[in-house]
Amino acid sequence: MVWRRLLVRSACTLHELHGILQVAMGWEGIHLYQFCLRARRIGSWELSASSPDVTLASLQLRRGARFTSEYDLNIPWRHELRVEDHLTVEPGKVYPRCIGGSACPPEDCGGPEGYMAGLDEAVSLSALEDLDTMAEVLREVVLERRPEALDDDETRWRLEGAVACSRARERVQGRPFSRRLVNARPREANDSLSRRMQNPT
Repeated sequence: MVWRRLLVRSACTLHELHGILQVAMGWEGIHLYQFCLRARRIGSWELSASSPDVTLASLQLRRGARFTSEYDLNIPWRHELRVEDHLTVEPGKVYPRCIGGSACPPEDCGGPEGYMAGLDEAVSLSALEDLDTMAEVLREVVLERRPEALDDDETRWRLEGAVACSRARERVQGRPFSRRLVNARPREANDSLSRRMQNPT
């Protein structure tokens, strides 16, 4: 299951929340989005949805309230958002903040179905065959000390094909979740913005 646990201020708008979700997922935010809340669609103006410049506080969401966020509407990622609690802001803490999560699927991997298919492909028979091919060629070149084996077009073609397929499978799997990296991204963006404001061109 793909999930994130986030702390956000109640003054956060849905537009800002969309950006926070993109950062938390490790995505770039290049697709249209919408929130579905109480039969309302709020999001990208291209969808004729209501403006996302509405705060979470104004929505008066109770503890346990649920709504959805849809992203990349051609092959949608549909996230269920749940208000777990209303907490007091802790002095000295930076918000928004990610406090937990799991896998980081790639943004353009074909949505949930493409992501699951990629995970299945990673443990498929063809994946094992590619590993066997790489091991066979490396054994010949390194252990048997015969680098001239790579001069053979057929051997080189088999190795390059196996490596390319393995890299493609690796990309579809995404990368491990790191709370530290997720929380560093907004700080890096703020630092960059501050530098640009101090040194305008």
